[in-house]
Amino acid sequence: MKAILFHNHGESGVLQYTDHPVGEPGPDEVLVRLHAAALNRLDLWVREGWPGIKIEYPHIPGADGAGEVAALGHNVSDWAVGDRVVINSNLSCGKCEYCLAGMDNRCLKWGLLGETHPGTYAEYVVVPDRNLLRIPDGFDDHAAAAAALVFHTAWHSLITRGCLKPGETVLIVGASGGVNTASIQIAKLAGAQVYIIGSDPDKLTLAESLGADHLIDRSQVENWAEEVYHLTDKRGVDVVVDNVGTTFPDSFRAAGRGGRILTVGNTGKPFVEIDNRFIFAKHLSVIGSTMGTHNDFKKVMGLVFASRLKPVLDMTFPLAEARLAQERLMRGDQMGKITLAID
Repeated sequence: MKAILFHNHGESGVLQYTDHPVGEPGPDEVLVRLHAAALNRLDLWVREGWPGIKIEYPHIPGADGAGEVAALGHNVSDWAVGDRVVINSNLSCGKCEYCLAGMDNRCLKWGLLGETHPGTYAEYVVVPDRNLLRIPDGFDDHAAAAAALVFHTAWHSLITRGCLKPGETVLIVGASGGVNTASIQIAKLAGAQVYIIGSDPDKLTLAESLGADHLIDRSQVENWAEEVYHLTDKRGVDVVVDNVGTTFPDSFRAAGRGGRILTVGNTGKPFVEIDNRFIFAKHLSVIGSTMGTHNDFKKVMGLVFASRLKPVLDMTFPLAEARLAQERLMRGDQMGKITLAID
């Protein structure tokens, strides 16, 4: 098969478009013929590497993918060759205490396609049969792939972990990233009022088109936390979605009493300095989560398939041009999810 892979970490030039053996599905696994993959910032971090990263080389990046079943392991009975499917990229053992309790994203052997296992920048990928969800007739493969990881992640953070309620206020730091655009829509679907922090007029316009109620241009406002404070009649917001990390000090200031700070990552940097006085004085909760559960995936993708939540699509590149696709993501030029066409 054709695949994008790398033998060592570095800039986008380490990516190679080349031949690679097709994997064989194990007893409870399925071989998926991919038609679309979607990019995430995770792909950049894995390619660049970090101290202590443990993967097998050559490595194929990519967590998101959609296509059709190509071959079945001998224990698989719920799928047939030709079934159209989207992939849940969270890999779990299905046997540990967390998996048995329905918290499979806390699995003791948790992994992720494109990080701990070969990913979706390829014509084929092998995944456990429980990690597939059927795509309805007429639904686009690229939209399915683009929705999978970001809506899954945002749903688990806001709904499962954050317990978002109708009538609450939500501040989202960032206007156009995949998880943030998903968070806007999920928050609105839950009946919340949404405040957005951004600095690009086009990206703020995108956020508004997705339902954001209040747009704050941080390039025009000296202190966006103070601006949020005034817009909420000095109350602060109930929930802050902050996946930047370096913006935590302002997020703590913008949160109201009893506020929840939700985070699924750190696009800024992993280490930040915080003022603990905000946490105890305002009764704040800092809530972290990674991806989501199988149950979360079924729920949120059902809403996507019903068009109640809609992935925002940016540009599509051929698989062979994945390097150019990653460079666009690195520059931050995208307005939504970048996808790869795998023909």
